Amino acid sequence: MSAHPAFECLRTVPVPSLNLVMEEYRHRKTGALHYHLAADNPENVFLVALRTMPMDSCGVAHILEHTALCGSKKYPVRDPFFLMIRRSLNTFMNAFTSSDWTAYPFASQNRQDFDNLLSVYLDAVFFARLDPLDFAQEGIRVEFSEPENPASPLTYKGVVYNEMKGAMSSSHSILSDVLNKYVFPTTTYHFNSGGDPASIPDLGYDDLLAFYRKHYHPSNAVFMTYGDIPAVELQARFEELALQSFEAGEPVRGRDEKRYLAPVTVEEFYPLDEGDDGRKSHVVLSWLLGQTADVRDRLAMHLLNGVLLENSASPLRHYLETCGLGESPSPMCGLDDNGREMSFSCGLEGCSTDQVQAIEDGILNVLRDVVEKGVPQEDVEAVLHQVELSQREIGGDSYPYGLQLILNGLGAALQDSDPLALWDVDAVLAELRQSIQDPAFIGRLLQEKLLDNSHRVRLTLKPDTGLSARQQQAEAARLARLQAALSEAEKQDILARTKALAERQSMEDDVSILPKVGLADVPADLKIAEGRSATVQMGGQAVPLTTFTAGTNGLFYHQIIIDLPELDDEEQALLPLYAGLAGELGAGSHDYLAMQQWQSRVSGGIRLGLSTRTSLNDPGQGLGHLVLSSKALHYHADSFELVRTTLQELRFDEGDRVREYLGQRKARFEAGITDSGHALAMQTASHGMSAVASLEYRISGLPALLRLRRQVQAVQEEDGLNALLASLQALHAKVLAAPRQLLLIAEEERLPGLMAALQATWRDEPVKAAVAGQPNPVIRQLASAPPSLAWLVNSQVQFCAAAYPAVPADHPDAPAFMVLGGFLRNGFLHRAIREQGGAYGGGAGYDGNACAFRFYSYRDPRLEGTYADFKASLDWLQSNAHEERQLEEAILGIIASLDKPLSPSGEARSAFHNALYGRTPAQRRKMRAALLQVRIADLQRVAAAYLRPEVMTRAVLAPYGQASALEKLGFTLEKL
Repeated sequence: MSAHPAFECLRTVPVPSLNLVMEEYRHRKTGALHYHLAADNPENVFLVALRTMPMDSCGVAHILEHTALCGSKKYPVRDPFFLMIRRSLNTFMNAFTSSDWTAYPFASQNRQDFDNLLSVYLDAVFFARLDPLDFAQEGIRVEFSEPENPASPLTYKGVVYNEMKGAMSSSHSILSDVLNKYVFPTTTYHFNSGGDPASIPDLGYDDLLAFYRKHYHPSNAVFMTYGDIPAVELQARFEELALQSFEAGEPVRGRDEKRYLAPVTVEEFYPLDEGDDGRKSHVVLSWLLGQTADVRDRLAMHLLNGVLLENSASPLRHYLETCGLGESPSPMCGLDDNGREMSFSCGLEGCSTDQVQAIEDGILNVLRDVVEKGVPQEDVEAVLHQVELSQREIGGDSYPYGLQLILNGLGAALQDSDPLALWDVDAVLAELRQSIQDPAFIGRLLQEKLLDNSHRVRLTLKPDTGLSARQQQAEAARLARLQAALSEAEKQDILARTKALAERQSMEDDVSILPKVGLADVPADLKIAEGRSATVQMGGQAVPLTTFTAGTNGLFYHQIIIDLPELDDEEQALLPLYAGLAGELGAGSHDYLAMQQWQSRVSGGIRLGLSTRTSLNDPGQGLGHLVLSSKALHYHADSFELVRTTLQELRFDEGDRVREYLGQRKARFEAGITDSGHALAMQTASHGMSAVASLEYRISGLPALLRLRRQVQAVQEEDGLNALLASLQALHAKVLAAPRQLLLIAEEERLPGLMAALQATWRDEPVKAAVAGQPNPVIRQLASAPPSLAWLVNSQVQFCAAAYPAVPADHPDAPAFMVLGGFLRNGFLHRAIREQGGAYGGGAGYDGNACAFRFYSYRDPRLEGTYADFKASLDWLQSNAHEERQLEEAILGIIASLDKPLSPSGEARSAFHNALYGRTPAQRRKMRAALLQVRIADLQRVAAAYLRPEVMTRAVLAPYGQASALEKLGFTLEKL
């Protein structure tokens, strides 16, 4: 492969299992490495990462990530990152701060767009302006609570400050942070790289500059790219746009952690504002292991991790799920190989503090038993099978496949290891296959890495119902001391900086200096996968089968799509629990442990999910299906029998297993509230606007958590458990009697054999076939919703939402609503809610399933002011003259999301499920064409017609301490 003269080629290595060639280059002058994954894929990905290793918890790396994207030498506009999101057809744009690196990735299918983004990103990283006002906005500042009144109390503001207040509202985030503090007592991992809200105010602007100068240099950087643009062309741009301006610098290096000579036992606390604190403790054991750079050791630890924790039949997970000493296995369970050195953790959440020693003893006894008795060979083989499956699978549904590969190898590249070994694991897997032929291999590994390892931490994290109040008091006292010490000149300086920031935030930048693509660059057509229709004979019935051919790299994907039967309210409420249990219980002659192992041996798992869509034309009607999904490598067509047994012979006689699963489900739901608070708030605000929205709120929204808590209590008694099992069995009988159809996705040459195996599996099974065309609506119940509803949660920030009834997806006004969300966000809401208001995020959007137009804010320090901004955005829309450029940017954003590529299997699934609900290729293309015809007058018309104050509903997730303020604002209160 040819390299640009400024680079030398170190090696090129084909990776057949990933259908690409890995090319490694080094920049001659600075030493920067460039790894290029050359692939026949037009979705090109770029990432530049820098080793960033803070030695405090002030959040300097995180705040620098934000501030670097606020203007640069070539693009001296205030907000090039968010402006480019609007001027681009990107399929991904973001920036990440990890514990010891910061990365700036993007992806695009359009070459001009890729070049535009590359220019902006390289200038932002290596030539950032780092304006002090941007540091104040994005990081931390003090202002008077009344901006023009120096007698009013001081307050802290800043986007990252509020982001981390939200992040550290989760007990799981606190657990991870505290655990790292003790497992890594002296290195960078000891600190919170995102920033501890109590420490962020210690960071000064000069500290930010010093950190930038040390860490943001090409000699401390790794470049990674993926796609069909040749490496030499990429390198020419790297050199022209950035690297030619630098001489060799000193890379930042990490160091190994100092080892404990004996295990350490520690206790810490997390805030719990409301609720019983009796069984709310976390107990976790964690071991520090070897360097991640040793790829064989790393994969051996992944193997051990899988043997211990892969599924409910794995010995350590089985103990954690069944010991009765906690509610659920800890979210910290497993191997962490993201830093310089690996760690392994396991434990429980929902514990009583008098069981801490019993938990530790139980875990260590399990590990000793594994050493003494060994592990069945087929279980170890099943774990290796999962590694092979994950290595071969082509992703790209959540974020670009090329970025997924890059991130897999990034840690190794930054730790001076070889990322190739993580992209091409076949050789190491072959070595491990040989190693596991020795029955004592796993035992020796476990004894060495865990039992004989003195660097072990036992952490007990306890709830403290007074801690949140003390934290607020400490912050208030700190601000009061600061204010009392202010001179008159310092007060005037704060007032002046507050005014200067407000003026900067209101300033209109000359966006013409930024590159862009326009509507002329939008592809003419929407790419939609095409399937073929067939049938499978099941008990004399011809059951519809849709097949898709796709480049799946040796995997196949299989779904059974079951029409949702008519259900009463109680049965509907059981649907999420029923769906979750489908892959967790026994079936036929197999108990749940045997089923778990069967899944691991022959598949990538079994999942049952609920799929719902609102009618294209009627908010009061909706369609629903239960979808049983599996995936497997091509030589495991026997996985069809696993799927058949799971569905047809599912058992509801394992009461203890159901109890365990309920507890785990509740723990996961509670822990995820502050991560998904904006989605929960929007769901709450719009739940009365379509039948599907009403159903989803009842069965998966915050009322479902209250029901789940009641179920957990009820099943502690045998009568309650038996009643639940009987209800689940009755629901299952209805599901089995419902019509169904099948979906199969695989490579062309494998489809005939797979179809034959599918037919052989199901030939004698009596089932009901789905009828061609749309099924009858079975979701028809619209809820009545209070106009303003507040859920009080354990959080330090708010998640605000407002919703207005809109139109269903096929209505002529739907395209205007789709564009309106981006138009309001770009033109008003981003500035008002994020920049000026300090929330981590905010915006608006149309939801065709809820038939609603919704506003939201995320990790928001404000309440009343945010709702005022929602309203003000509509006033801005109607009372201002707007540029066509703003409309084009909003349309580009919608088109980019519609055209975003998925994985090959994801493209097929998307086409099938869209058509299942009437979103045919013709309907989708019609919608896309209508979007391109939307005008500013259409936005103003639909806003005036539909977004009227008297039909608005509000919802918020807020701290308990906001109860009185919420009541004054007219909210009805609910408590979690």
